Amino acid sequence: CTLSSTLFLYVPGIMVFHKEFQNAGKEPGLQIWRIEKMDLKPVPKQLQGNFFTGDAYVVLYTTSAPSYNVHMWLGNECSQDEGGAAAIFAMQLDDHLGGAPVQYREVQNNESVTFLGYFKTGIKYKQGGVASGFQHVVTNDMNVKRLLHIKGRRAIRATEVNMSWASFNRGDCFIVDLGKDIYQWCGSECNRFERLKASEVAIGIRDNERNGRASLEMVEDGAEPQAVLAALGPKPNIPAGSPDDETTDRSNQKKGTLYMVSDAAGSMKTSLVAQSSPFKQEMLTPTECYILDNGVDSKIFLWKGPNANTEERKAAMKVAEQFIKDKNYPKNTQVSDLELAPGGETTLFKQFFSNWKDKDQTTGPGQAYSIGRIAKVSQVPFDASSLHSNKTMAAQHGMVDDGSGKVQIWRVEGGDKIPVDPSSYGQFYGGDCYLILYTYRQGSREQHIIYTWQGLKCTQDELAASAFLTVKLDDSMGGSPVQVRVTQGQEPAHLMSLFKGKPMIIHMGGTSRKGGQSQTGSTRLFHIRQSSTRATRAVEVEPTASQLNTNDVFVLKSPGGLFQWKGVAASEEEMAAAKYACSFLGGSATEISEGKEPGGSGFWSALGGKKDYQTSKSLQKTVKPPRLFGCSNKTGRLIAEEVPGDFTQSDLATDDVMLLDTWEQVFVWIGNDANEVERNGADKIAKDYVDSDPSGRRGTPVITIKQGFEPPTFTGWFQAWDAKMWDTDPLDRIRARF
Repeated sequence: CTLSSTLFLYVPGIMVFHKEFQNAGKEPGLQIWRIEKMDLKPVPKQLQGNFFTGDAYVVLYTTSAPSYNVHMWLGNECSQDEGGAAAIFAMQLDDHLGGAPVQYREVQNNESVTFLGYFKTGIKYKQGGVASGFQHVVTNDMNVKRLLHIKGRRAIRATEVNMSWASFNRGDCFIVDLGKDIYQWCGSECNRFERLKASEVAIGIRDNERNGRASLEMVEDGAEPQAVLAALGPKPNIPAGSPDDETTDRSNQKKGTLYMVSDAAGSMKTSLVAQSSPFKQEMLTPTECYILDNGVDSKIFLWKGPNANTEERKAAMKVAEQFIKDKNYPKNTQVSDLELAPGGETTLFKQFFSNWKDKDQTTGPGQAYSIGRIAKVSQVPFDASSLHSNKTMAAQHGMVDDGSGKVQIWRVEGGDKIPVDPSSYGQFYGGDCYLILYTYRQGSREQHIIYTWQGLKCTQDELAASAFLTVKLDDSMGGSPVQVRVTQGQEPAHLMSLFKGKPMIIHMGGTSRKGGQSQTGSTRLFHIRQSSTRATRAVEVEPTASQLNTNDVFVLKSPGGLFQWKGVAASEEEMAAAKYACSFLGGSATEISEGKEPGGSGFWSALGGKKDYQTSKSLQKTVKPPRLFGCSNKTGRLIAEEVPGDFTQSDLATDDVMLLDTWEQVFVWIGNDANEVERNGADKIAKDYVDSDPSGRRGTPVITIKQGFEPPTFTGWFQAWDAKMWDTDPLDRIRARF
């Protein structure tokens, strides 16, 4: 074996851990080790984010939960021995932390979004490595002479290239690092956002590698100072930039294949489980290991069942690497090793499953989510009195205010909007489309929201008319309203709160038009549930016992009578809403408690007999981490590039359409400098995004907002949102830091 004895001593069932792991995972944050002569050497904090292309690294990220991510990073020029050492150390670190970490295999230039998120000011690739005699840059070393090529708008990569004009192009930014003087060179074709990101890299070099002791200067193409010309020589003609190849086509991300890993006759084999996503969670057996193949997007996931045998669990990574070779996937394909307790699966893994439920997760209207110990967003309890001051709460609950503003409702009819009688506000029919204009005050400013509610049984003409009428109404109000498209059954909490304490009632079909009402069924079942904001909704569902839920209240109307069924975990507010629904349906209701249904009442027979239904009593609602994407459809297909790490307001590119996915709703943010194609195609961008979700989700509310008119339901997802940020040029702010 070519690996040094310093790696580990292995005895069956016993692992002796490297001394460097004694303090691993003790505190939240990042720890990085470099493989040097087959041993581990820690990377100083101020140099984290610098990676030699000839080396391998082990990276540990610890959250406050705590939860852990272990990454094995391989430079394009690292040796096979160094890569093998990194793999062994990563496995050893995983064992040291009790098998709790999610493991990732990272390859230079194709790192996961999770990994890139640790380095918000960018990753810097440096030439050489330990084998070439290169050592990490010493802090305060002023004898540096190098050229960095900056690429990317969301995930920033600074790659060391040859110190020559031949490395330049007009479409990108470059950093000419001369030690005590750092020059940011901006190509004549690079855009404002790329300049901003390159500036962050330059500032990071000055502040971290030089401890603030270097000068910074921004240089325009054609206006190079003498120091740059002296370092690079006479300037030739610089070629144009090449198209950015760091984007992700989400149409590919939907394609996934599921395989089982098994020990057949002493060798590990894979067998097909399902050809394409979305998958069902039941396909994963706790006693087996699986490969989820998303190779078309350069990603492979390993899922190891908690009860799988040790041999399969230990061999799974090697099987995945052989799988990549057999499929002829690129060597830089990412591998995520999900060796963890159930409930800790990553969001990117779970998105391939249409019915993924975590432990004790409830189902039905207004689903409650839980993602185990890797959750990054804490749930904030709802308090209507602090809506205007607590934007985080407003964002998580989707509430701009308490719903006490002015409401106007129109029904789409004959290509026009017809006012709805205020006495029937709150009643929505599946055969109709509606426009709801909500007006409220935010400080001294009047704000507007247009909800476009689209019934599941309305015609295509009405759908098209509702979209046209929404734009027309928006234009008539100067383009300032927030637009929210709502599909029947996916109503956000704020819309539910607009009806003065009454529940929102949603009829499965039919219409509210005069003379146009269709005959309702003889047996009707309404599901009543209270949202996290205490607003309630009564949704008509199929009249069958499998629809019942122990957490909620149901109203059943049948030829045999009117019943009000109360689940064990139902609330008094839900009971009050059920009484209102009963008064609307007419007749005196018989109250029935779960588990005490009288045999001769006709309740079960009206529902087609007794059946299994949801009996979990948990109502915990842990928020899934939101995701931010920069979107473009300039090429004719949707291109979405995710913003890595904990995003901030400065990640909103004013020349783009951005997409914020908070799982229960999707925001489309239109920057003031976005081009006309992107502005006009914003709705299609959102639709394509939701339709391409690997989990197959449908009907998620889409909210369109414009830069400068962001409601608190949007701004609350960003820490320390600055309402005045758009008043000054971002480049002026960054120059002030030079």
